[in-house]
Amino acid sequence: MLKKLKRVLIGRPLKSKAIEDEKYGILWGLPILSSDAISSVAYAGQEMLLVLLPAIGLMAYGQLPGISFAIIGLLVLLTLSYRQTIDKYPNGGGAYTVAKENLGLIAGVSAGAALSIDYVLTVAVSISSAVEQITSAFIWLKPYTVIVGIVLVLFMMVGNLRGIRESSKFFGIPAYAFIFGIFAMLLMGFVNYNGNVAAPPATVQNVVKPIAIILVLRAFSNGCTALTGVEAVSNAVPNFKQPSPKHAKIVLLLLATIVLLLFGGTSILAYFYQPEIGEKAMLIQLAEQIFGRGFMFYYITATTFIILVMAANTAYSGFPLLVAVMARDGYAPRQLSMRGDRLSYSNGIIALSAAAILLIIIFKAKVTSLVGLYAIGVFISFTLSQSGMLVRWFKEKGKHWHWKAFVNGLGAAVTGTAVLVVAVTKFHEGAWLVVLVIPILIIGMLRVHKHYKAIAEQLRVTNEELDQMDFTENLYANRVIVPIQSVNKSSIRALRYAKTISDNVVAFCVTIDEEYEKKIREKYSHIKIDVPLVVRYSPFRKVVEPLLRFIDSEEYNYKKGDIITVILPQFNVKSFWHKLLHNYTGVYIQRELLKHKHIVVSIMPLQLKSDDTALKKFREKQ
Repeated sequence: MLKKLKRVLIGRPLKSKAIEDEKYGILWGLPILSSDAISSVAYAGQEMLLVLLPAIGLMAYGQLPGISFAIIGLLVLLTLSYRQTIDKYPNGGGAYTVAKENLGLIAGVSAGAALSIDYVLTVAVSISSAVEQITSAFIWLKPYTVIVGIVLVLFMMVGNLRGIRESSKFFGIPAYAFIFGIFAMLLMGFVNYNGNVAAPPATVQNVVKPIAIILVLRAFSNGCTALTGVEAVSNAVPNFKQPSPKHAKIVLLLLATIVLLLFGGTSILAYFYQPEIGEKAMLIQLAEQIFGRGFMFYYITATTFIILVMAANTAYSGFPLLVAVMARDGYAPRQLSMRGDRLSYSNGIIALSAAAILLIIIFKAKVTSLVGLYAIGVFISFTLSQSGMLVRWFKEKGKHWHWKAFVNGLGAAVTGTAVLVVAVTKFHEGAWLVVLVIPILIIGMLRVHKHYKAIAEQLRVTNEELDQMDFTENLYANRVIVPIQSVNKSSIRALRYAKTISDNVVAFCVTIDEEYEKKIREKYSHIKIDVPLVVRYSPFRKVVEPLLRFIDSEEYNYKKGDIITVILPQFNVKSFWHKLLHNYTGVYIQRELLKHKHIVVSIMPLQLKSDDTALKKFREKQ
């Protein structure tokens, strides 16, 4: 049942050699990897106004274009910087790889931790903002905000589990539809604007200067969410078709151009039309003011909703690849480096979805609450990445290295300043949580690496040691114990197998009353096998402890160096819900016995038929 459902939702498995066919080019790479940055048009300007309006009223609209173009200037700088990163690090990993190679281990892991948190927040913020946009148009959906958000995350998860190629086409078309809709709104908005709406003053002259600076910095930090997603292209270079660096650089350039036009254009429109920031999202209000409640209003509402959902796909492209690189280096669980049936990093996709759902539930899908956590992680990764590239240029120099070092150095300085601005201005809004979580995540990653390193050291065997080994001497003496709960086909099958691997076999039974002991001994006496039955009474209903005491007892006469194989009889039922009806004590026994290095646990399965088939045969025998 579950396998059939999985095939319907995800599709049939793909062969490993099909990975090249799964990669995307410029046409589909652009919408997938730029969705996050492009979608910020829907909420970045609004979040800036939410800071400015309560403090300075209509003058907030006069500040919006200037702050927006400062952010766009930073976007241009990051674009130039990351083009250099793509050239030098075409195997992905982005800030993590750059920082680790050039600034050291701690810097690399810090970049990876910060970026991982940012990717999770990208999904949570994008989905929450999508829900906010749609509930602005359809108020009756507001009570179901969290539920709608969870459903959308699950939808994104399934779409990405289907594989890179399918998800790129499935999620790419809405991005182009959104771009077309916003360009149409910009064109119509500028054409229709006749200057009748009073433009507010461009400066905040009547506000105390220090307060004005703080307000602008807070608004800037909120607007910096427009820059999240820029790093995704450098992280996902391996997902592009060859020549992957060239395709990635073109996509990055197109991304920056589109964001510049859309984000800058909507900021100017907001300055002209001055939409009220309240129950309805800013972009939806602009669409209503420009187009009225006609087709284009609903088109923009629909495409905005969809692009905000699709924006999460940037994280789904970047996060699994990032943690896969970190997992291969031993700083994340190794399972995250494994590709699934459809050649996507399915474990990373599932982990990202689970974390995003948790945030949506905790913060009740409120964009304003989540934005307080947003951007700081990505700006930390920006700073470490640019600093790493700066160090690299000073080490290897090369052609035009002075210019390249200047770009990366300036990028590091600006983004480093932005980190401080975002951390300070958003600290009370929740940024403190990210500042706290990043070090915890770094410590966790270092402990994971330490564990993997310790395991490798303990398992390592040198060629010299292998040459000296003699497998004809010091052979293990194999002794077998078969725990049985009753005499049945499953336990008899296990006893028969035990006799094929050892001459020293014991059947072991734990009972809680004397009556049951008599019944099992009587039943066991009918088995024609030279295997003694040992029964132990357990007044506290323990199972493993009596077995371990028996192994250590003089009666069993265990000698150091012997290996004890415990064969656990286990029947397997057909239907998944039948499993809920059986306690599977064997799972607990197996876990406890494997704590002892001289005990080997083996499972002897017996496949049972379906209930209908079994009952039919029973009736025939009657």
